[in-house]
Amino acid sequence: MGITKTEGFTDSQNELAVLTKALGHPARIAIIEYIIRVNSCICGDIVNELPLAQPTVSQHLKELKNAGLIKGSVEGSSICYCIDENGFEKVKGFFKTIYNHIEKKKTDCC
Repeated sequence: MGITKTEGFTDSQNELAVLTKALGHPARIAIIEYIIRVNSCICGDIVNELPLAQPTVSQHLKELKNAGLIKGSVEGSSICYCIDENGFEKVKGFFKTIYNHIEKKKTDCC
């Protein structure tokens, strides 16, 4: 049996791909922005902020949580979500590496 497409890449590359893929939808960006703005929230609050149905918001929250960009804790019958700093540190490190490269090499580019 052949290798899967992800097996040819490092764990770090695969992990970063999962993180950035989770950010690749405008609803998820809006969810992250909302969580940052209120510093924590409950799923019902997010539904009131977005033009999406509750099951759709729940699916986006699940994707963000599975990627490691948010974390949630059960509070009664609701879940309170907040930013998972570890996931965003990895994203920050990747983009910082790119930015540093761009700053060093402002010339000799196509």
